[in-house]
Amino acid sequence: MDIKKDVQKQFGRSSDHYVTSTGHRKGGDLNKLVEMARLKGKEEVLDVATGGGHMANALAPLVQNVTALDLTPEMLSAAEKFIKGNGHENVVFVEGDAEKMPFPDETFDLVTCRIAPHHFPNIDHFISEVYRVLNHGGTFLLDDNVAPENDEFDQFYNTLEKVRDYSHYRAWKKSEWLQKLELKGFEIQELHRFEKQFEFESWCNRMHLSDSQKADLNEFILKSSEKVKQKFRIQITDTQITSFLGEAILVRATK
Repeated sequence: MDIKKDVQKQFGRSSDHYVTSTGHRKGGDLNKLVEMARLKGKEEVLDVATGGGHMANALAPLVQNVTALDLTPEMLSAAEKFIKGNGHENVVFVEGDAEKMPFPDETFDLVTCRIAPHHFPNIDHFISEVYRVLNHGGTFLLDDNVAPENDEFDQFYNTLEKVRDYSHYRAWKKSEWLQKLELKGFEIQELHRFEKQFEFESWCNRMHLSDSQKADLNEFILKSSEKVKQKFRIQITDTQITSFLGEAILVRATK
């Protein structure tokens, strides 16, 4: 099955979970991203792969207009209900592909994308599209989970995510993001790394895993090397994984 069909299927049935997910709704990264945007109030903003709409919702009262783009119709409906329920009327909702955006060149002053690119099968196309739709001097704010630079840790983390969520494509390394952005022509202005605590049970439940799937994932983690267990701060209680630690980056880049 096409990865984008996988994304639509997975997030179509998980849309309400993403609106209410604490990590998506209340993550400290959300406030930091708003701070990094350095808004003046007149910006035309595009939020790519808006998901539950949390980024678009945070920006709406601070800018001229927000366009919330997502591949999954159910996600857009959930985001629209959430955002309009908060009284924001300057947000439009567009169904579309992050790698082939339905907008003219140089349309937006700010493009944001939060906790989504690890689902994109071709982030080079995505980066090119962000560059294309941004005005000259415009800002791109990226927020996504990343894999460690160490290949063993990278493979473990991406395998873990793929087993839990078949629509996961790849969490890239920090170095890969910086290289890809700069090769496209972006200038990196700011970068922050932060840690993310994943509670195993709720992390699995968000993707509707069965008990047997959870058991398989639990076993996969238990069998990992001691180096991996230390790196990801894996917490185990009576052979049951309770939590682990991931990482993400926030990047501010300008065209």
